Amino acid sequence: MKLPLLFLATATIAALFTGGAYAQARWDLPTAYPASNFHTENLAQFVADVEKASAGKLKITLHANASLFKAPEIKRAVQGNQAQAGEFLMVNFENEWPLFGVDGIPFLADSYASARKLYETQKPALEKKLAEQGMMLLYTVPWPPQGIYAKKQLSGVADMKGLKWRAYSPATARIAELVGAQPITIQAAELTQALATGVVDSYMSSGSTGFDSKTYEHVKYFYDTQAWLPKNAIVANRAAFTSLDKTTQDALLKASADAEERGWALSAEKNGWYLDQLKSKGMSIETPSPAFKGELQKIGETLLQDWLKKAGSEGKAVVDAYRK
Repeated sequence: MKLPLLFLATATIAALFTGGAYAQARWDLPTAYPASNFHTENLAQFVADVEKASAGKLKITLHANASLFKAPEIKRAVQGNQAQAGEFLMVNFENEWPLFGVDGIPFLADSYASARKLYETQKPALEKKLAEQGMMLLYTVPWPPQGIYAKKQLSGVADMKGLKWRAYSPATARIAELVGAQPITIQAAELTQALATGVVDSYMSSGSTGFDSKTYEHVKYFYDTQAWLPKNAIVANRAAFTSLDKTTQDALLKASADAEERGWALSAEKNGWYLDQLKSKGMSIETPSPAFKGELQKIGETLLQDWLKKAGSEGKAVVDAYRK
């Protein structure tokens, strides 16, 4: 009797371990932004929704403020399954695949409605590319419209010459080149220190970034150019997703769809709030003159033509479909 009992006990323990491993999956999800940022707040709600909807079968640990991986490392970490999910700013990877940068072209899509239309046009190619890289798209959320932070008043592009310009993407580096500014690559988590130490004195981003980084302590002017609305992509490792049972996969996809709709609405809602906060902190919120905006739009057209040369027929098809 001892051998059958021993066999039964061993089989039972093995089943418990196997069942436990299958019953609960643990994922890491790194992001480059602080816990107080609206993207991260949306991610925190997403994580809670997934755990609740999956009845605890999928537990995701959110790592904010580049605490697990730095911003440029997150996408690669998800591809390699070092992190099972992650958030990255797509325009940062334009040199890898031009279509990652289509929403960073100045004035191509400069409102939430046009940004959403561009996203829907871009989405099939984006999902295909991520699948080729062993990932899948969970959802996207745009940043508020981009403006220019500067230490001095700007009446035109000529006034931007010589600025120490924070560049976070190929497009922002190219803008610096075209206006005669000095591009310096600075990630979001390092921006506050770079401003405080004078490494940079200007950059182009949203009201959200200016508020999070306390730019108002070092720079006085924000020009509300509403130039583009770059998107963060929240992605998952495809093998990690496939290993989940069907019920958990469905819970994850439902929470992703909810997070996307909530995130787009939250971005639009927070846009005005961020600008109000910057103003209350002493920052001057300026509307660029028609002449200044016209100069910036010409730069946007130059960047579009540059981008189309890199993106080829695939990029042209997306832009043509968007403009229909």
